[in-house]
Amino acid sequence: MSQADLHEKFPQIWKRFTPKETLIRYLWYAGIVFMAVWSVSNLDIPWFYFLDAHVQAADLFTRMIPPYWPFFIDIIPPLVETLHIATLGTVFTIFLAFPVAILSARNTTFNKTTWFLGRLILVTSRSVNTVVWGLLFVAIFGPGPVAGIFSVAARSIGFVGKLIAEAIEEIDVGAVEAIEATGASKLQILLIGVLPQVMPVILGTIIYRWDINIRESTVLGFVGAGGIGIILYSSINLFAWHEVSVILVSIFGVVVLSEYLSIKARARIT
Repeated sequence: MSQADLHEKFPQIWKRFTPKETLIRYLWYAGIVFMAVWSVSNLDIPWFYFLDAHVQAADLFTRMIPPYWPFFIDIIPPLVETLHIATLGTVFTIFLAFPVAILSARNTTFNKTTWFLGRLILVTSRSVNTVVWGLLFVAIFGPGPVAGIFSVAARSIGFVGKLIAEAIEEIDVGAVEAIEATGASKLQILLIGVLPQVMPVILGTIIYRWDINIRESTVLGFVGAGGIGIILYSSINLFAWHEVSVILVSIFGVVVLSEYLSIKARARIT
């Protein structure tokens, strides 16, 4: 069948995008490419370092092998301290994120001012990295695990609170209205009508955040906020690469274990 016969039999050929939509998509692609090229061109990247990067990487790897396993006994206390920092920071998050989520959800906040305040707290928490929070709390509390705990909590509030607030906005309104009809107070409505509906989201998010906090706590020692990061930073500065490899393997093992426990716990919740 010729092309002319096809046009006679099927005069309208379906296309996924209109010409205007196709043009817009190509403009978006061109804009992304332009931004990438512009960003790279404005960075002072020493490209000649890439010429022997593979040689340097291989040399570093050979210095780290074999790991000095007797050093593992020395890193057990700071490794346990890292777990404590992540766990306590997550526990504090539970008590801080839920009230902020109530203020941030449109159907539970008191007015526009409290909604804006709640959203401001969530955005501020998420916009500052955990290490930066660590620097701030080290200046307040001094070096040590206390600064690390508050750093983890300050960063986690934005993550956990945002997900809980979104879950609160999607609850069954009928159950809440039924409780309101009985003359229940605001607190009773939250505890009986809202909290049970979002409890699976709260538990799943907290467990997931605990897993993330363990990973982030491993570098807080670089700014003096306690944990295994202090030992890692010291070993790197001393060029003790055999000790660095032991620390990295230990951190990897703890992260894998926390990931496994997190998956199992969330599976039981859902």
